[in-house]
Amino acid sequence: MAESAQSFDLITMGRIGVDLYPLQPGVPLEQVETFGKFLGGSATNVAVAAARLGRTTAVITRTGDDPFGVYLHEALREFGVDDRWVTPVAEYPTPVTFCEIFPPDDFPLYFYRRPKAPDLEIHTDELDFFAIRAARVFWITGTGLSEEPSRSATLAALKARDRAGTTVFDLDWRPMFWTDPDSARPFYAEALRHTTVAVGNIDEVEIATGEREPHAAARALLDAGVELAVVKQGPKGVLAVHRDGTSAEVPPLPVTVLNGLGAGDAFGGSLCHGLLAGWDLERIMRYANAAGAIVASRLECSSAMPTPAEVEDALTAGAVL
Repeated sequence: MAESAQSFDLITMGRIGVDLYPLQPGVPLEQVETFGKFLGGSATNVAVAAARLGRTTAVITRTGDDPFGVYLHEALREFGVDDRWVTPVAEYPTPVTFCEIFPPDDFPLYFYRRPKAPDLEIHTDELDFFAIRAARVFWITGTGLSEEPSRSATLAALKARDRAGTTVFDLDWRPMFWTDPDSARPFYAEALRHTTVAVGNIDEVEIATGEREPHAAARALLDAGVELAVVKQGPKGVLAVHRDGTSAEVPPLPVTVLNGLGAGDAFGGSLCHGLLAGWDLERIMRYANAAGAIVASRLECSSAMPTPAEVEDALTAGAVL
């Protein structure tokens, strides 16, 4: 493809879809009567989160050739995320995801991605490798490795980038997208060889490394090739360990949780923001934790992503008020 006129702070590659969230928390899905419609998909939400913090962002993904696909383009533009690499797939519908909301810690997800999600139809020969290499941060996900042709395209993008700048692997383990954990591990290992940052929760780092203890998992991620390992520990906060020996372990920010589903994506966008700003590890983790807590206090994901002022207010208060 032709060279891009603009280089981005962040390009993400992965899932997109429509989130349909109950407007009645605490009610089982079969009894919910009203839903809100939101832009969704982990990689897409990360791009939205970073854009809300003032970064130039774009996403590489695909939608169905349908009204929901049109809606997603409109939402991306409204959030300031470049949609030039979001293309339609005629054969498959735009994915829809439902959730149930049972605060503080039960948010079952129901993915409607059959017979196949368009975002898994990303082809290597359609990638803008110049833009991927030029981005200051490039972000890929574990889901992108789950099926062809997205798997080959994701690995080709990583190899073309050749660890330039900051390359983040969101471990993003979703068991419903794989036959079993063993089928994922070789592809996770290959991706880790080409990335500089790995981020995931306890279950995700176990898939990537076989380790559940956070410090052991962080060391295993560094041994696998990354420069920075970020292990999210839920109520115990987050651990970050860099190859240079620096580390930070930060507790979570107190918050009354409404919907925890978007917190990780807010964390991811803020992680990219802090890395781009050149902050020290502890500041990055505190900032990302605060952003995640803010989104956990809100119903939606994409439109809930905080502004810099909101994150600073939460940090100053020491809690999400």
